[in-house]
This record gives sequence, C-alpha cells and structure tokens, in this order.
Amino acid sequence: MSVSPFGALGVPGDLCARLTATGIVDPFPIQSAVIPDALAGRDVTGRAPTGSGKTLAFGIPLVANLQRGSRRRPSALVLAPTRELAEQIAVELRPLAKVRRHNVASVYGGVGYAPQRKALDAGASLVVGCPGRLEDLLSMGALRLDDVRQVVIDEADRLADMGFMPAVRRILEQVHPDRQVLMFSATLDGAVGKLAGSVQRDPVRHEV
Repeated sequence: MSVSPFGALGVPGDLCARLTATGIVDPFPIQSAVIPDALAGRDVTGRAPTGSGKTLAFGIPLVANLQRGSRRRPSALVLAPTRELAEQIAVELRPLAKVRRHNVASVYGGVGYAPQRKALDAGASLVVGCPGRLEDLLSMGALRLDDVRQVVIDEADRLADMGFMPAVRRILEQVHPDRQVLMFSATLDGAVGKLAGSVQRDPVRHEV
C-alpha cells in the first residue's frame, strides 16, 4: 500500500484518511515545510501569506499531538487577530479534531459569552480565540491556560498592527512553561521578531 503525500510527512493514518475524504491529497509548500518539524515538537516560525495553506500547516500537527482537555482547561491554544479568522480556523480544524474525539472552541468579542463559556465548560481540547475575549474569560475564571502545551500565534503581524502584542505576552505568561510555540506572519521583523525571540526556543524558520 502506497503512502499518501501527507503520510510521507509523518501525518498519522487516521488524519490522512480524513484529509483524503475531504479532497485534500497533496500538501502545499508551507505544509510540506512545517508539518515534519511541528510534529516533532519543534518551535516553528513561518513566513507565509494568507491563502498559502498555513492553517493546515499548523493545524494538522496541532491535532496529531493534541492532549485531552478538561473543564475550562484546554491543552492547545491558537491566537488570531480577528473574529473572522478565529472562526475560519476553528471551522477548518474541527473535522480533524473530531477524528480524535476532541472538541474545538472559538472565542471572540462581538457575541455573547454564554455559548463560549458552555464550550469551555464542556472541556474543549483546543481553543481558537482573539486576545481581548481570551483575557476577559481568563479574568472571569471561565478559562485557565496552565495545561496548554501547544500554542499557535497566527498572523502575528496583524496582531502587532492592531495593538494586541501586550495582551499576547500576558496570555503566554499563563501558558505552561514547557510549551511548543508556532508563529506565522507575513513579516518577521520589528515587534514580531521581538516576540519570537522572547517566546520561542531555537525555532526552525520556514518561508514561502
């Protein structure tokens, strides 16, 4: 039996089967570059534009290595600058997470707290959120990040442009100190470079 292109990158068979079932067979360049290092637990800094396939580049390893979350205590976190992107990431990763029987919660402002708190109470393993709402939920005690060992910072340049870097740093201070950090950005200089230098450990850098 031949190995699928994703399987050749080290992606587990059950996730490969799910990708194939949805018509995703051949990895994009950013996925081929990032997935093996991310699966191995390395910190990764990726420079890639929107539409390059970076959500699955970080999402596949995230789900493959995901630990079971418990009430209000996820094991993985994705930070995104806007509610639209947060929801887009959550929608894209839910089918993969479902294969492993993990729940994904998306949290962002502009909508009520109740459904988001309910999802966190149900024990979502992966939380995808915007910094403002995440800090609100943390201050309420509706969310704890002590168990988070996988962190993705997506579109870090936009997070910086929107003034979220202080919040990002405060959030990362609450994450487990022994964590993997994957960061993606269209640019890797300035505030993004400083953040990478302070929160990542010997990251592998990939550019597409």
